[in-house]
Amino acid sequence: MYVEGNETSGYTEKDFEDYRKKYIGNIFQSFNLVNSYTVYQNVELVLLVNGHKKSKIKRKVIEAIKQVDLLKYKNTKVSKLSGGQKQRVAIARALVKDAPILVADEPTGNLDSKTAESIMELLYKVSKDKLVILVTHNFEQVKQYATRKIVINDGKIVEDRNLKNVNKEKTKNINAFYPMKLSSKLRLGIRNTFNILPKFFLLLSVYIFLCLATFGSYCSLKKLDYEKSKIGSNEFFKNTSDRRIIIQKANSKPFSKKDYENIKKIPNVDYIVENDILLDEDLTFTSKDIYIGAMVDSRQREPDEVDYGRLPNKENEALLCMEKDNFPIDRILNTNFKICDIAGSFFGTGITKSEIKIVGIKIYSEEENSKYEYPKLYISDNKIKEVNQRIIANYSTTEVEFNGYKLKNDMGSYEYKVLPSQNVPKGKVYVFEELNDKTEYYDCINEELTINVKNQYFSNKITVEIDEIFDEENFEELVGIEKENYEVHSKAFFINWDDFYNLFNKNSYQSSVFIKDEKQIEDTIASLENMELKTMYVKDTLVNENRENESMNTTIMAFIVSVVIVSLFILSYFIIKIILKSRNVYFSTIRMLGITRKNAKQLLKIELLTVLHIAFLLVIIFCISILNNWINIAYIKDLLGYLQIYDYIYIYIALLIISILISNRYSKQLFKKSAINTYTEEV
Repeated sequence: MYVEGNETSGYTEKDFEDYRKKYIGNIFQSFNLVNSYTVYQNVELVLLVNGHKKSKIKRKVIEAIKQVDLLKYKNTKVSKLSGGQKQRVAIARALVKDAPILVADEPTGNLDSKTAESIMELLYKVSKDKLVILVTHNFEQVKQYATRKIVINDGKIVEDRNLKNVNKEKTKNINAFYPMKLSSKLRLGIRNTFNILPKFFLLLSVYIFLCLATFGSYCSLKKLDYEKSKIGSNEFFKNTSDRRIIIQKANSKPFSKKDYENIKKIPNVDYIVENDILLDEDLTFTSKDIYIGAMVDSRQREPDEVDYGRLPNKENEALLCMEKDNFPIDRILNTNFKICDIAGSFFGTGITKSEIKIVGIKIYSEEENSKYEYPKLYISDNKIKEVNQRIIANYSTTEVEFNGYKLKNDMGSYEYKVLPSQNVPKGKVYVFEELNDKTEYYDCINEELTINVKNQYFSNKITVEIDEIFDEENFEELVGIEKENYEVHSKAFFINWDDFYNLFNKNSYQSSVFIKDEKQIEDTIASLENMELKTMYVKDTLVNENRENESMNTTIMAFIVSVVIVSLFILSYFIIKIILKSRNVYFSTIRMLGITRKNAKQLLKIELLTVLHIAFLLVIIFCISILNNWINIAYIKDLLGYLQIYDYIYIYIALLIISILISNRYSKQLFKKSAINTYTEEV
């Protein structure tokens, strides 16, 4: 076969696609119309496929429909037309392309004689300015119209003769053809998405399932990763709650009441522990031969109910939370305890200002057992302040200036400590006997000394007068501490509790913010830092010593993610393949109308991606409804809480990739055969 003098045996598939687009208009025996399209859309289809401008399409389509006398049916779906009307639509579609050659394959084979006659007259009219090649087994039906007869038998030409003389006019210029426009691809792709509603809803169901499965898998992995990040320890912090943020002011100044009021206005803030040093210390409480080591917290945050006894309501009453069988309940309930010691130091040995009485006991649940390492004692805020000053003193360096001497106490040492005693008058100090050696007459009574304190946050000092000298014999009588503790405090300075409190009572320089929802940690930290606060999220300071196991877990998680993605791809592909099988005829038809294989693949991709975006949007609306409690499903809300904005982007990209892979895979299977072979198999 020759085209414009060029032999076609060397044509590539692309060459033949261009040839069909440029030269051939088709009228098929079985019409090859898109039944879900209207008459107008079927005729318009060939112009969209061949890259015509939108501004010219409407006029051409209407003219072609008028030529076949179907204007009143232009908005009717072709599935509702008769056989003769469908054939007219097929002819209109071929005419609007305005190709020089019109190939009609048994155009009257499925029609009654009257309709067939009208179709033949229409084709004869068209043949005045086009070459109409008509294939038929019924030559008698077309005899009066034919100008040339070619008979083929078993693939060979057995007859070829002219029947009538034809007045050859000047050859008509061949219409230019253009690449299919992006707007036309989008128009057809989106149209195909909705034109068959059962197919659309089936695809939408598959994609909603795909979105939900991806969200569920990703959320579960995020939760697992978060729980894993909570495993670890820190030698500086005993309270390693994932809801705790340590804060300091950027200018290193103390917090004011206004600062705390502003912090509490942040939506995710639950409460603030102003002097948070207490969170990381456990104290010893003693009563006769019972010793309780416990963390201390304010009664404002105590549980709502107890398992034994009652809730405290007086200043000196306390509630103890502990593991089952941690301490004998009958021996500690309704028993008075002294705040005896700060664990790990010599500071508080024998020193107490008052007692507390445990009136209620709460047993930790299994979840709390794994969460809390120590028992917790809830005491009044005044007791909290007392204990807090002692802890600050324990972490401060003191230096006593006396008669030109400087007696320094570093943290961790018990020599030259400054300690409180109820027996010492205000403004006075009780000192050890050796201080006499630092005076001219070996008598330091009534002399003054200055106590300087310093820590990482503040420094302070007071001047007091020496009122008494203690030794081992009068130690218990003078300072009110059991004689057995003398050795530890033999070189200490004892001052009045009020002086001690004033020396170490400064506004807080460091506090801890506890949040309501740890999943909103990033937003909360950002809000705190916008207030010019330095922050440290305690969970981020944890160290997990089982790094090898963590690396193995990471590998396992990566493998699980891969398996989930591959499984979702395979499952979705096979379901979508079944649903789209009915679309094979459509894609075969538009390929025969002149669309390239590449453009046909793009139409399929647009259709699937449109459904994906609708499904993704519906799932996002569902997620928003859950997060805003419009729909109450606690488990799903908990999972969604682990997602940040970027996680939604990651999920979207993953779904996009899966959808493109499905489209490419299906296109490869669909378009590996010729258009006519695919069409024949389906029909």
